[in-house]
Amino acid sequence: MAKYKTGPSKETEQAAMKSAKATQRPGQTKEQTKLIAQGIQKGIEHYKKQQKSKARDLDKKLRTVEKAKQQIQESDYNQSETADLPKTANKTRLPWGLLVLSWLLFLGYFLIK
Repeated sequence: MAKYKTGPSKETEQAAMKSAKATQRPGQTKEQTKLIAQGIQKGIEHYKKQQKSKARDLDKKLRTVEKAKQQIQESDYNQSETADLPKTANKTRLPWGLLVLSWLLFLGYFLIK
């Protein structure tokens, strides 16, 4: 809980009073309207607290997902560095193999003729 409890904001009070006056019944006293406005105001404050809590929870989840995503990317990067060595060796063997094969075929053709 917070050390300092602040009162409701002016905007909340005005919105609550506006809603209370909009739903005012004929013969309703000002005191009753004020009580209704206080109830609406408490409802608005409760709603705002819920939304802040949901936003905090969502922010925590997003941060954990971002951390996990970053860790996965780092581990993939580390794995790709070690895995790149054999892949490049395979890529360089193919041109050399084709070159040797073409020379062998050329020599074979030359010897047959």
